[in-house]
Amino acid sequence: MIAVVDYGVGNLYSLVCSLRHIGAEAEVTRDEAALRSAEKIILPGVGAFGDAAEKLRALKLDALLKQLTAQGKPLLGICLGMQLLFTQSEEYGLHEGLGLIPGRVVPLAPEAAGLKVPHMGWNSLDIRNPDDPLMAGIRQGDYVYFVHSFYAAHCDPALVATAQYGTTVAAVVRNGNVCGTQFHPEKSGETGLRILTSFAKGAAVC
Repeated sequence: MIAVVDYGVGNLYSLVCSLRHIGAEAEVTRDEAALRSAEKIILPGVGAFGDAAEKLRALKLDALLKQLTAQGKPLLGICLGMQLLFTQSEEYGLHEGLGLIPGRVVPLAPEAAGLKVPHMGWNSLDIRNPDDPLMAGIRQGDYVYFVHSFYAAHCDPALVATAQYGTTVAAVVRNGNVCGTQFHPEKSGETGLRILTSFAKGAAVC
């Protein structure tokens, strides 16, 4: 079973529908026992980093996620959920993340290139590590759907794939059993479904 963490941030319906579409058993939960018994965990999220981090702390999910990933449980962060995996964020102040992947979340500033913030739409992937389990069946240049105003920087060792939006955006990252996508795989058509399938049904390290 895949546990989708419910901490009051984001609409989880489309993600759960996508997981069930690929044949994965998924449960939306914040229950400690359910998270401990899950085979894998997905941390979704939309909105502001600071608010989301505070909700995780208030529910004591931050410590639980750190403990479970330290024990080897696979965790996938999506969009804001991916950003929360990093050490810190500069979104409206300085906020501490889960610290599961070294790096800092910083604001997009592509105005000089004539681009708008938030970055909202389809962008192609530049795959840096084609051997990563999440990239199984993904081709160089495949398109995925982004909605974000901040991005993870100073995280080169964790980069699996990037995208360009006035700067190089971390699109897929990994640190051991902890991985993340800045884009929404549940909104990214067949490419997104392949990534979710790789996480849901792939090797335990995913």
